[in-house]
Amino acid sequence: MTSKRNFFTEDEHLQQILKQHLDPQLYEWAEKELAVLGECCANEIEERAVHTDREGQPRLIKYNKMGEEVSEVWVNEGYKKTVEETYNRGIVGYVHKEIPALGRQGNYLYSYAQGYLLSQTEPGFYCPVTLTMATAYLLDHYADQHVKNKFLPHVISTGEVELFEGATFLTERQGGSDVGANETQAVPHPSKHTYLLTGEKYFASNAGQCGVAMVLARIPGAPKGTKGLSLFAVPWKKEDGSGKLNGIEIRRLKDKLGVRAVPSAEVLFNDAEGYLVGEPSKGIHYMMEALNLSRVCNAIASLGIMQRAYTEARNYAKSRVTFGDRLINFPMIRESLVDMAVKLEVELSASFELVALFDRVMRNDGAKVSEEEIALNRLLIALLKKETAEQAVHFSHEAIEMHGGNGFIEDFVTPRLLRDAQVLTVWEGTANILGMEVLRLIGRFKVERIFIKSMRERVTLLQVDSSMKEPVEDALVKLQELCQFTSSCAPEIQTVYSKKIASLMVKIFESVVALDGANSGDPREKAKAELYLQMTWKDSDTWYDSENKKLQHFDLIINWEKSSVGVD
Repeated sequence: MTSKRNFFTEDEHLQQILKQHLDPQLYEWAEKELAVLGECCANEIEERAVHTDREGQPRLIKYNKMGEEVSEVWVNEGYKKTVEETYNRGIVGYVHKEIPALGRQGNYLYSYAQGYLLSQTEPGFYCPVTLTMATAYLLDHYADQHVKNKFLPHVISTGEVELFEGATFLTERQGGSDVGANETQAVPHPSKHTYLLTGEKYFASNAGQCGVAMVLARIPGAPKGTKGLSLFAVPWKKEDGSGKLNGIEIRRLKDKLGVRAVPSAEVLFNDAEGYLVGEPSKGIHYMMEALNLSRVCNAIASLGIMQRAYTEARNYAKSRVTFGDRLINFPMIRESLVDMAVKLEVELSASFELVALFDRVMRNDGAKVSEEEIALNRLLIALLKKETAEQAVHFSHEAIEMHGGNGFIEDFVTPRLLRDAQVLTVWEGTANILGMEVLRLIGRFKVERIFIKSMRERVTLLQVDSSMKEPVEDALVKLQELCQFTSSCAPEIQTVYSKKIASLMVKIFESVVALDGANSGDPREKAKAELYLQMTWKDSDTWYDSENKKLQHFDLIINWEKSSVGVD
Protein backbone atom coordinates (compact mmCIF):
# COMPACT_ATOMS: atom_id res chain seq x y z
CA MET A 1 0.00 0.00 0.00
CA THR A 2 1.39 3.41 -0.98
CA SER A 3 1.91 5.72 2.00
CA LYS A 4 0.16 9.06 1.92
CA ARG A 5 2.11 12.20 1.09
CA ASN A 6 2.69 14.70 3.89
CA PHE A 7 3.70 18.29 3.16
CA PHE A 8 5.13 18.74 6.67
CA THR A 9 7.06 15.55 7.38
CA GLU A 10 8.59 15.66 3.88
CA ASP A 11 9.87 19.21 4.43
CA GLU A 12 13.06 18.98 6.51
CA HIS A 13 13.92 22.63 5.97
CA LEU A 14 10.60 23.86 7.37
CA GLN A 15 11.12 21.68 10.44
CA GLN A 16 14.57 23.22 10.95
CA ILE A 17 13.16 26.73 10.70
CA LEU A 18 10.40 26.08 13.23
CA LYS A 19 12.84 24.47 15.67
CA GLN A 20 14.91 27.62 15.41
CA HIS A 21 12.05 30.07 16.03
CA LEU A 22 9.59 28.23 18.31
CA ASP A 23 10.38 27.44 21.93
CA PRO A 24 10.71 23.69 22.68
CA GLN A 25 7.28 23.31 24.31
CA LEU A 26 5.42 24.98 21.46
CA TYR A 27 7.46 23.17 18.81
CA GLU A 28 6.82 19.74 20.36
CA TRP A 29 3.06 20.38 20.19
CA ALA A 30 3.16 22.12 16.81
CA GLU A 31 5.18 19.32 15.21
CA LYS A 32 2.39 16.81 15.87
CA GLU A 33 -0.35 19.22 14.78
CA LEU A 34 1.45 20.21 11.59
CA ALA A 35 2.11 16.57 10.70
CA VAL A 36 -1.65 15.93 10.79
CA LEU A 37 -2.36 19.09 8.78
CA GLY A 38 0.45 18.30 6.34
CA GLU A 39 -1.08 14.93 5.51
CA CYS A 40 -4.56 16.42 5.21
CA CYS A 41 -3.34 19.17 2.87
CA ALA A 42 -1.52 16.70 0.62
CA ASN A 43 -4.53 14.41 0.33
CA GLU A 44 -8.11 15.29 1.36
CA ILE A 45 -7.79 19.08 1.01
CA GLU A 46 -5.96 18.62 -2.30
CA GLU A 47 -8.86 16.53 -3.65
CA ARG A 48 -11.33 19.20 -2.59
CA ALA A 49 -9.17 21.94 -4.10
CA VAL A 50 -9.16 20.22 -7.48
CA HIS A 51 -12.95 19.87 -7.37
CA THR A 52 -13.44 23.51 -6.35
CA ASP A 53 -11.15 24.76 -9.10
CA ARG A 54 -12.65 22.63 -11.85
CA GLU A 55 -16.33 22.02 -11.07
CA GLY A 56 -17.20 23.44 -7.64
CA GLN A 57 -16.47 27.15 -7.90
CA PRO A 58 -18.51 29.59 -5.77
CA ARG A 59 -21.76 30.69 -7.39
CA LEU A 60 -23.96 33.69 -6.74
CA ILE A 61 -27.62 32.99 -5.95
CA LYS A 62 -29.07 36.41 -6.56
CA TYR A 63 -32.74 35.73 -5.78
CA ASN A 64 -34.74 33.10 -3.93
CA LYS A 65 -37.71 31.23 -5.38
CA MET A 66 -40.04 34.09 -4.43
CA GLY A 67 -37.95 36.60 -6.36
CA GLU A 68 -36.54 38.22 -3.22
CA GLU A 69 -32.99 39.55 -3.19
CA VAL A 70 -30.82 37.19 -1.14
CA SER A 71 -27.29 37.59 -2.62
CA GLU A 72 -26.16 34.22 -1.27
CA VAL A 73 -22.87 32.67 -2.33
CA TRP A 74 -23.01 28.91 -2.78
CA VAL A 75 -19.86 26.93 -1.99
CA ASN A 76 -19.46 23.17 -2.31
CA GLU A 77 -19.53 20.76 0.63
CA GLY A 78 -15.83 19.97 0.39
CA TYR A 79 -15.01 23.67 0.71
CA LYS A 80 -17.21 23.85 3.83
CA LYS A 81 -15.35 20.87 5.29
CA THR A 82 -12.00 22.58 4.69
CA VAL A 83 -13.34 25.71 6.42
CA GLU A 84 -14.36 23.70 9.47
CA GLU A 85 -11.12 21.73 9.73
CA THR A 86 -8.79 24.65 9.13
CA TYR A 87 -10.31 27.16 11.54
CA ASN A 88 -10.81 24.52 14.23
CA ARG A 89 -7.05 23.92 14.12
CA GLY A 90 -6.53 27.49 15.31
CA ILE A 91 -4.97 29.05 12.22
CA VAL A 92 -6.66 32.31 13.32
CA GLY A 93 -7.86 31.59 16.85
CA TYR A 94 -4.59 30.57 18.50
CA VAL A 95 -2.97 33.86 17.59
CA HIS A 96 -5.40 35.52 20.00
CA LYS A 97 -6.29 32.92 22.62
CA GLU A 98 -4.89 29.97 24.54
CA ILE A 99 -4.11 26.62 23.00
CA PRO A 100 -6.08 24.30 25.33
CA ALA A 101 -3.48 21.54 25.29
CA LEU A 102 -0.73 23.95 26.36
CA GLY A 103 -2.58 26.52 28.45
CA ARG A 104 -0.81 29.30 26.58
CA GLN A 105 -1.40 31.52 23.57
CA GLY A 106 -0.02 30.63 20.17
CA ASN A 107 1.63 33.08 17.78
CA TYR A 108 1.92 34.18 14.17
CA LEU A 109 4.86 31.84 13.55
CA TYR A 110 2.67 28.80 14.12
CA SER A 111 -0.22 30.30 12.15
CA TYR A 112 2.02 31.08 9.18
CA ALA A 113 3.45 27.57 9.25
CA GLN A 114 -0.12 26.32 8.87
CA GLY A 115 -0.72 28.81 6.07
CA TYR A 116 2.42 27.65 4.26
CA LEU A 117 1.19 24.05 4.25
CA LEU A 118 -2.33 25.07 3.26
CA SER A 119 -1.09 27.23 0.38
CA GLN A 120 0.71 24.31 -1.20
CA THR A 121 -2.69 22.89 -2.07
CA GLU A 122 -5.20 25.76 -1.87
CA PRO A 123 -3.84 29.33 -1.83
CA GLY A 124 -7.32 30.48 -2.88
CA PHE A 125 -8.74 29.24 0.40
CA TYR A 126 -5.87 30.84 2.33
CA CYS A 127 -7.19 34.23 1.15
CA PRO A 128 -10.32 34.06 3.37
CA VAL A 129 -8.10 32.87 6.23
CA THR A 130 -5.91 35.93 5.66
CA LEU A 131 -8.92 38.25 5.74
CA THR A 132 -10.15 36.60 8.92
CA MET A 133 -6.72 37.06 10.51
CA ALA A 134 -6.80 40.74 9.59
CA THR A 135 -10.33 41.12 10.96
CA ALA A 136 -9.34 39.45 14.23
CA TYR A 137 -6.35 41.76 14.59
CA LEU A 138 -8.41 44.90 14.01
CA LEU A 139 -11.13 43.87 16.44
CA ASP A 140 -8.71 42.72 19.11
CA HIS A 141 -6.53 45.84 18.99
CA TYR A 142 -8.90 48.70 18.17
CA ALA A 143 -12.58 47.84 18.78
CA ASP A 144 -14.21 48.97 22.01
CA GLN A 145 -15.20 46.26 24.47
CA HIS A 146 -18.82 46.11 23.30
CA VAL A 147 -17.89 45.57 19.64
CA LYS A 148 -15.07 43.21 20.57
CA ASN A 149 -17.38 41.06 22.70
CA LYS A 150 -19.96 41.01 19.91
CA PHE A 151 -17.69 39.77 17.11
CA LEU A 152 -14.23 38.63 18.22
CA PRO A 153 -15.21 35.31 19.89
CA HIS A 154 -16.85 34.28 16.61
CA VAL A 155 -13.96 35.43 14.41
CA ILE A 156 -11.42 33.47 16.48
CA SER A 157 -13.70 30.47 17.00
CA THR A 158 -12.14 27.02 17.00
CA GLY A 159 -15.50 25.25 17.16
CA GLU A 160 -16.89 26.34 20.50
CA VAL A 161 -19.16 29.06 19.00
CA GLU A 162 -20.40 29.83 15.49
CA LEU A 163 -17.56 30.90 13.19
CA PHE A 164 -17.65 34.34 11.58
CA GLU A 165 -15.10 34.51 8.81
CA GLY A 166 -13.82 38.03 8.20
CA ALA A 167 -13.21 40.35 5.27
CA THR A 168 -11.51 43.68 4.63
CA PHE A 169 -13.23 45.85 2.02
CA LEU A 170 -11.04 48.68 0.71
CA THR A 171 -11.14 48.91 -3.08
CA GLU A 172 -13.72 51.04 -4.89
CA ARG A 173 -14.21 51.32 -8.63
CA GLN A 174 -12.98 54.89 -9.01
CA GLY A 175 -9.95 54.45 -6.76
CA GLY A 176 -8.36 51.02 -6.95
CA SER A 177 -5.03 51.35 -5.13
CA ASP A 178 -5.84 55.04 -4.60
CA VAL A 179 -7.86 54.38 -1.44
CA GLY A 180 -8.04 58.11 -0.73
CA ALA A 181 -10.55 58.38 -3.57
CA ASN A 182 -13.05 56.18 -1.73
CA GLU A 183 -16.59 57.56 -1.54
CA THR A 184 -18.56 55.15 0.69
CA GLN A 185 -20.45 57.19 3.30
CA ALA A 186 -21.32 56.38 6.91
CA VAL A 187 -23.98 58.45 8.69
CA PRO A 188 -24.99 58.08 12.35
CA HIS A 189 -28.00 55.84 12.98
CA PRO A 190 -30.94 57.98 14.10
CA SER A 191 -31.66 55.88 17.19
CA LYS A 192 -28.59 53.70 17.89
CA HIS A 193 -24.87 54.13 18.56
CA THR A 194 -24.11 52.72 15.13
CA TYR A 195 -23.69 54.01 11.57
CA LEU A 196 -25.45 53.35 8.28
CA LEU A 197 -23.10 52.75 5.35
CA THR A 198 -23.95 53.47 1.73
CA GLY A 199 -21.62 52.91 -1.19
CA GLU A 200 -19.81 50.30 -3.24
CA LYS A 201 -16.76 48.06 -2.82
CA TYR A 202 -15.50 46.84 -6.16
CA PHE A 203 -13.19 43.93 -5.28
CA ALA A 204 -14.53 42.42 -2.09
CA SER A 205 -13.09 38.98 -1.41
CA ASN A 206 -14.85 36.44 0.80
CA ALA A 207 -18.14 38.16 0.05
CA GLY A 208 -21.12 36.07 1.12
CA GLN A 209 -18.96 33.84 3.33
CA CYS A 210 -17.86 36.38 5.92
CA GLY A 211 -19.82 36.97 9.10
CA VAL A 212 -18.37 40.45 9.57
CA ALA A 213 -16.48 42.77 7.23
CA MET A 214 -14.08 45.58 8.13
CA VAL A 215 -15.03 48.48 5.87
CA LEU A 216 -13.55 51.94 5.24
CA ALA A 217 -16.09 54.76 4.89
CA ARG A 218 -16.42 58.53 5.48
CA ILE A 219 -18.48 60.08 8.25
CA PRO A 220 -20.13 63.48 7.69
CA GLY A 221 -17.65 66.35 7.65
CA ALA A 222 -14.62 64.10 7.19
CA PRO A 223 -11.81 65.55 5.06
CA LYS A 224 -11.01 64.28 1.59
CA GLY A 225 -8.28 61.70 1.02
CA THR A 226 -7.17 58.88 3.27
CA LYS A 227 -7.28 61.00 6.44
CA GLY A 228 -11.07 61.17 6.14
CA LEU A 229 -11.60 57.40 6.24
CA SER A 230 -12.98 55.67 9.31
CA LEU A 231 -13.11 51.94 10.03
CA PHE A 232 -16.35 50.04 10.63
CA ALA A 233 -17.24 46.48 11.58
CA VAL A 234 -20.23 45.56 9.40
CA PRO A 235 -22.08 42.29 10.08
CA TRP A 236 -23.15 40.53 6.90
CA LYS A 237 -26.64 39.77 8.17
CA LYS A 238 -29.07 41.65 10.38
CA GLU A 239 -28.68 40.94 14.09
CA ASP A 240 -32.42 40.48 14.71
CA GLY A 241 -32.26 36.76 13.98
CA SER A 242 -34.20 37.07 10.72
CA GLY A 243 -31.27 35.85 8.63
CA LYS A 244 -31.78 38.73 6.21
CA LEU A 245 -28.92 40.68 4.70
CA ASN A 246 -27.76 43.78 6.54
CA GLY A 247 -28.47 46.26 3.76
CA ILE A 248 -25.95 44.45 1.56
CA GLU A 249 -26.23 43.33 -2.05
CA ILE A 250 -23.79 41.41 -4.24
CA ARG A 251 -23.92 42.74 -7.78
CA ARG A 252 -21.82 39.93 -9.25
CA LEU A 253 -18.91 37.59 -8.54
CA LYS A 254 -15.64 38.24 -10.34
CA ASP A 255 -14.66 35.71 -13.01
CA LYS A 256 -10.99 35.36 -12.03
CA LEU A 257 -8.03 33.74 -13.75
CA GLY A 258 -7.09 31.83 -10.60
CA VAL A 259 -7.73 31.42 -6.85
CA ARG A 260 -11.23 30.38 -7.83
CA ALA A 261 -11.98 29.04 -4.36
CA VAL A 262 -12.44 32.52 -2.92
CA PRO A 263 -15.60 34.40 -3.91
CA SER A 264 -14.59 37.95 -4.92
CA ALA A 265 -17.47 40.27 -5.58
CA GLU A 266 -18.79 43.73 -6.25
CA VAL A 267 -20.67 44.63 -3.08
CA LEU A 268 -23.24 47.38 -2.59
CA PHE A 269 -24.11 48.87 0.81
CA ASN A 270 -27.52 50.47 1.21
CA ASP A 271 -27.86 51.67 4.83
CA ALA A 272 -25.83 48.70 6.07
CA GLU A 273 -25.52 49.00 9.84
CA GLY A 274 -21.95 49.10 11.10
CA TYR A 275 -19.97 49.75 14.28
CA LEU A 276 -17.22 52.35 14.44
CA VAL A 277 -13.85 50.79 15.31
CA GLY A 278 -11.27 52.98 17.04
CA GLU A 279 -10.84 56.68 16.47
CA PRO A 280 -12.68 58.09 13.43
CA SER A 281 -9.56 59.79 12.05
CA LYS A 282 -7.39 56.68 12.15
CA GLY A 283 -9.28 54.26 9.92
CA ILE A 284 -6.62 54.20 7.23
CA HIS A 285 -3.90 53.74 9.85
CA TYR A 286 -5.67 50.69 11.27
CA MET A 287 -6.32 49.23 7.84
CA MET A 288 -2.69 49.70 6.78
CA GLU A 289 -1.60 47.64 9.78
CA ALA A 290 -4.02 44.94 8.66
CA LEU A 291 -2.71 45.30 5.12
CA ASN A 292 0.83 44.60 6.33
CA LEU A 293 -0.47 41.45 8.03
CA SER A 294 -2.11 40.45 4.75
CA ARG A 295 1.13 41.13 2.87
CA VAL A 296 2.93 38.64 5.09
CA CYS A 297 0.15 36.15 4.36
CA ASN A 298 0.61 36.88 0.66
CA ALA A 299 4.32 36.06 0.95
CA ILE A 300 3.51 32.83 2.78
CA ALA A 301 1.01 31.85 0.08
CA SER A 302 3.64 32.56 -2.58
CA LEU A 303 6.17 30.41 -0.74
CA GLY A 304 3.62 27.61 -0.53
CA ILE A 305 3.20 27.72 -4.30
CA MET A 306 6.98 27.79 -4.75
CA GLN A 307 7.37 24.72 -2.53
CA ARG A 308 4.62 22.81 -4.34
CA ALA A 309 6.04 23.76 -7.75
CA TYR A 310 9.51 22.61 -6.71
CA THR A 311 8.17 19.36 -5.23
CA GLU A 312 6.16 18.56 -8.36
CA ALA A 313 9.14 19.35 -10.62
CA ARG A 314 11.51 17.19 -8.57
CA ASN A 315 9.13 14.26 -8.28
CA TYR A 316 8.30 14.35 -11.99
CA ALA A 317 11.99 14.45 -12.88
CA LYS A 318 12.57 11.39 -10.71
CA SER A 319 9.82 9.35 -12.35
CA ARG A 320 9.92 10.49 -15.97
CA VAL A 321 12.05 8.34 -18.33
CA THR A 322 13.09 9.93 -21.60
CA PHE A 323 15.95 9.42 -24.05
CA GLY A 324 16.77 6.19 -22.23
CA ASP A 325 17.26 7.66 -18.77
CA ARG A 326 15.38 9.28 -15.91
CA LEU A 327 14.98 13.01 -16.39
CA ILE A 328 16.68 13.75 -13.09
CA ASN A 329 19.97 12.29 -14.33
CA PHE A 330 20.43 14.96 -17.00
CA PRO A 331 22.81 17.75 -15.89
CA MET A 332 20.57 20.57 -17.17
CA ILE A 333 17.68 19.23 -15.09
CA ARG A 334 19.87 18.86 -12.03
CA GLU A 335 21.03 22.45 -12.32
CA SER A 336 17.43 23.69 -12.58
CA LEU A 337 16.37 21.73 -9.49
CA VAL A 338 19.33 23.00 -7.48
CA ASP A 339 18.50 26.58 -8.49
CA MET A 340 14.92 26.11 -7.31
CA ALA A 341 15.80 24.37 -4.05
CA VAL A 342 18.43 26.93 -3.03
CA LYS A 343 16.27 29.97 -3.81
CA LEU A 344 13.24 28.42 -2.10
CA GLU A 345 15.05 27.51 1.11
CA VAL A 346 16.85 30.83 1.47
CA GLU A 347 13.64 32.74 0.80
CA LEU A 348 11.70 30.61 3.27
CA SER A 349 14.35 31.22 5.95
CA ALA A 350 14.32 34.94 5.19
CA SER A 351 10.53 35.09 5.35
CA PHE A 352 10.29 33.29 8.68
CA GLU A 353 12.96 35.60 10.06
CA LEU A 354 10.61 38.40 9.04
CA VAL A 355 7.67 36.57 10.67
CA ALA A 356 9.59 36.36 13.96
CA LEU A 357 10.17 40.13 13.83
CA PHE A 358 6.57 40.73 12.72
CA ASP A 359 5.32 38.68 15.69
CA ARG A 360 7.25 40.89 18.14
CA VAL A 361 6.15 44.13 16.49
CA MET A 362 2.47 43.18 16.26
CA ARG A 363 2.30 42.06 19.88
CA ASN A 364 4.60 44.66 21.47
CA ASP A 365 3.64 43.22 24.86
CA GLY A 366 6.27 43.58 27.52
CA ALA A 367 9.40 43.65 25.38
CA LYS A 368 9.84 47.16 24.03
CA VAL A 369 9.98 47.31 20.23
CA SER A 370 12.19 50.07 18.87
CA GLU A 371 11.27 52.51 16.10
CA GLU A 372 14.07 50.97 14.03
CA GLU A 373 12.52 47.50 14.37
CA ILE A 374 9.11 48.85 13.38
CA ALA A 375 10.58 50.51 10.28
CA LEU A 376 12.65 47.44 9.37
CA ASN A 377 9.57 45.24 9.78
CA ARG A 378 7.60 47.35 7.30
CA LEU A 379 10.51 47.39 4.87
CA LEU A 380 11.03 43.63 4.94
CA ILE A 381 7.30 43.04 4.47
CA ALA A 382 7.33 45.13 1.29
CA LEU A 383 10.53 43.52 0.00
CA LEU A 384 9.53 39.93 0.60
CA LYS A 385 5.93 40.34 -0.53
CA LYS A 386 7.23 41.63 -3.86
CA GLU A 387 9.98 39.03 -4.25
CA THR A 388 8.02 35.94 -3.21
CA ALA A 389 5.07 36.83 -5.46
CA GLU A 390 7.34 37.20 -8.48
CA GLN A 391 9.16 33.98 -7.61
CA ALA A 392 5.88 32.06 -7.26
CA VAL A 393 5.13 32.86 -10.90
CA HIS A 394 8.67 31.92 -11.92
CA PHE A 395 8.61 28.62 -9.99
CA SER A 396 5.24 27.71 -11.50
CA HIS A 397 6.69 28.35 -14.95
CA GLU A 398 9.74 26.22 -14.13
CA ALA A 399 7.53 23.35 -12.95
CA ILE A 400 5.54 23.48 -16.20
CA GLU A 401 8.80 23.53 -18.15
CA MET A 402 9.97 20.44 -16.24
CA HIS A 403 6.78 18.58 -17.13
CA GLY A 404 6.91 19.56 -20.79
CA GLY A 405 3.53 19.28 -22.52
CA ASN A 406 2.03 17.55 -19.47
CA GLY A 407 2.68 20.70 -17.46
CA PHE A 408 0.09 22.53 -19.57
CA ILE A 409 -2.62 19.92 -18.97
CA GLU A 410 -5.19 20.52 -16.22
CA ASP A 411 -4.88 16.89 -15.05
CA PHE A 412 -1.67 18.06 -13.41
CA VAL A 413 -1.51 20.68 -10.65
CA THR A 414 0.95 22.90 -12.52
CA PRO A 415 -1.58 25.00 -14.51
CA ARG A 416 -3.47 25.77 -11.30
CA LEU A 417 -0.25 26.78 -9.56
CA LEU A 418 0.51 29.29 -12.32
CA ARG A 419 -3.03 30.69 -12.35
CA ASP A 420 -3.10 31.03 -8.57
CA ALA A 421 0.40 32.51 -8.40
CA GLN A 422 -0.31 35.32 -10.84
CA VAL A 423 -2.78 37.14 -8.59
CA LEU A 424 -0.30 37.24 -5.70
CA THR A 425 1.74 39.83 -7.58
CA VAL A 426 -1.37 42.07 -7.52
CA TRP A 427 -3.14 41.38 -4.21
CA GLU A 428 -1.99 43.57 -1.30
CA GLY A 429 -0.04 45.82 -3.66
CA THR A 430 1.68 45.53 -7.02
CA ALA A 431 5.45 45.85 -7.42
CA ASN A 432 4.96 49.55 -8.20
CA ILE A 433 2.92 50.11 -5.03
CA LEU A 434 5.51 48.24 -2.96
CA GLY A 435 8.29 50.30 -4.53
CA MET A 436 6.40 53.41 -3.46
CA GLU A 437 6.18 51.98 0.06
CA VAL A 438 9.97 51.62 0.13
CA LEU A 439 10.32 55.28 -0.91
CA ARG A 440 7.88 56.34 1.82
CA LEU A 441 9.86 54.43 4.42
CA ILE A 442 13.08 56.04 3.21
CA GLY A 443 11.48 59.48 3.44
CA ARG A 444 9.88 58.94 6.84
CA PHE A 445 12.35 56.71 8.72
CA LYS A 446 15.57 56.87 6.67
CA VAL A 447 15.03 53.12 6.51
CA GLU A 448 17.86 52.60 4.03
CA ARG A 449 20.30 53.67 6.76
CA ILE A 450 18.69 51.30 9.27
CA PHE A 451 18.85 48.47 6.75
CA ILE A 452 22.46 49.08 5.68
CA LYS A 453 23.62 49.42 9.30
CA SER A 454 21.84 46.21 10.32
CA MET A 455 23.17 44.19 7.39
CA ARG A 456 26.75 45.46 7.85
CA GLU A 457 26.71 44.58 11.52
CA ARG A 458 25.49 41.09 10.78
CA VAL A 459 28.06 40.50 8.04
CA THR A 460 30.87 41.71 10.29
CA LEU A 461 29.97 39.16 12.97
CA LEU A 462 29.90 36.20 10.58
CA GLN A 463 32.72 33.67 10.88
CA VAL A 464 32.84 32.72 7.22
CA ASP A 465 35.43 33.15 4.47
CA SER A 466 35.90 36.78 3.51
CA SER A 467 35.35 35.80 -0.15
CA MET A 468 31.77 34.90 0.74
CA LYS A 469 31.20 38.26 2.38
CA GLU A 470 32.66 40.36 -0.43
CA PRO A 471 29.68 40.40 -2.85
CA VAL A 472 27.35 41.45 -0.04
CA GLU A 473 29.71 44.15 1.19
CA ASP A 474 30.07 45.46 -2.37
CA ALA A 475 26.29 45.42 -2.82
CA LEU A 476 25.82 47.45 0.37
CA VAL A 477 28.10 50.14 -1.06
CA LYS A 478 26.14 50.13 -4.31
CA LEU A 479 22.86 50.33 -2.39
CA GLN A 480 24.07 53.36 -0.47
CA GLU A 481 25.14 55.06 -3.69
CA LEU A 482 21.83 54.23 -5.40
CA CYS A 483 19.81 55.62 -2.48
CA GLN A 484 21.91 58.80 -2.40
CA PHE A 485 21.48 59.30 -6.14
CA THR A 486 17.73 58.65 -5.92
CA SER A 487 17.31 61.19 -3.13
CA SER A 488 18.91 63.83 -5.37
CA CYS A 489 16.29 63.29 -8.10
CA ALA A 490 12.97 65.05 -8.45
CA PRO A 491 10.18 63.24 -6.54
CA GLU A 492 8.51 61.87 -9.68
CA ILE A 493 11.86 60.54 -10.95
CA GLN A 494 12.59 58.84 -7.63
CA THR A 495 9.76 56.41 -8.33
CA VAL A 496 11.70 55.10 -11.35
CA TYR A 497 14.39 53.77 -9.02
CA SER A 498 12.14 52.47 -6.23
CA LYS A 499 11.91 48.92 -7.57
CA LYS A 500 15.66 48.85 -8.26
CA ILE A 501 16.29 49.76 -4.63
CA ALA A 502 13.83 47.10 -3.46
CA SER A 503 15.38 44.40 -5.65
CA LEU A 504 18.90 45.18 -4.44
CA MET A 505 17.76 45.22 -0.81
CA VAL A 506 16.08 41.83 -0.99
CA LYS A 507 19.14 40.26 -2.61
CA ILE A 508 21.29 41.64 0.19
CA PHE A 509 18.91 40.50 2.92
CA GLU A 510 18.57 36.98 1.56
CA SER A 511 22.34 36.77 1.07
CA VAL A 512 22.88 37.66 4.73
CA VAL A 513 20.33 35.03 5.75
CA ALA A 514 22.15 32.46 3.60
CA LEU A 515 25.48 33.44 5.19
CA ASP A 516 23.93 33.08 8.64
CA GLY A 517 23.19 29.48 7.72
CA ALA A 518 26.75 28.91 6.55
CA ASN A 519 27.99 30.39 9.83
CA SER A 520 26.51 27.38 11.65
CA GLY A 521 29.19 25.16 10.17
CA ASP A 522 26.70 22.78 8.61
CA PRO A 523 28.14 21.58 5.25
CA ARG A 524 24.79 21.72 3.50
CA GLU A 525 24.11 25.26 4.71
CA LYS A 526 27.56 26.34 3.55
CA ALA A 527 27.04 24.79 0.11
CA LYS A 528 23.62 26.42 -0.11
CA ALA A 529 25.09 29.84 0.76
CA GLU A 530 27.84 29.46 -1.84
CA LEU A 531 25.30 28.55 -4.49
CA TYR A 532 22.91 31.33 -3.53
CA LEU A 533 25.68 33.92 -3.71
CA GLN A 534 26.74 32.55 -7.10
CA MET A 535 23.18 32.63 -8.43
CA THR A 536 22.55 36.13 -7.10
CA TRP A 537 25.77 37.98 -7.79
CA LYS A 538 27.62 36.01 -10.49
CA ASP A 539 25.32 34.02 -12.76
CA SER A 540 24.97 35.67 -16.15
CA ASP A 541 25.27 34.78 -19.80
CA THR A 542 28.99 35.69 -19.75
CA TRP A 543 30.00 33.98 -16.48
CA TYR A 544 30.60 30.28 -16.08
CA ASP A 545 31.33 28.02 -13.11
CA SER A 546 34.37 25.95 -14.07
CA GLU A 547 33.85 23.72 -11.02
CA ASN A 548 30.18 22.99 -11.75
CA LYS A 549 29.32 23.45 -8.07
CA LYS A 550 25.61 23.04 -8.66
CA LEU A 551 26.23 19.55 -10.01
CA GLN A 552 28.77 18.74 -7.32
CA HIS A 553 26.32 19.60 -4.57
CA PHE A 554 23.25 18.06 -6.19
CA ASP A 555 22.87 15.14 -3.76
CA LEU A 556 23.66 17.35 -0.79
CA ILE A 557 21.01 19.93 -1.72
CA ILE A 558 18.29 17.85 -3.37
CA ASN A 559 18.61 14.52 -1.56
CA TRP A 560 20.13 15.80 1.71
CA GLU A 561 23.02 13.37 1.23
CA LYS A 562 26.79 13.81 1.27
CA SER A 563 28.25 15.95 -1.51
CA SER A 564 28.82 14.19 -4.80
CA VAL A 565 31.11 15.10 -7.67
CA GLY A 566 29.78 14.90 -11.21
CA VAL A 567 26.53 13.23 -12.20
CA ASP A 568 25.22 9.68 -12.54
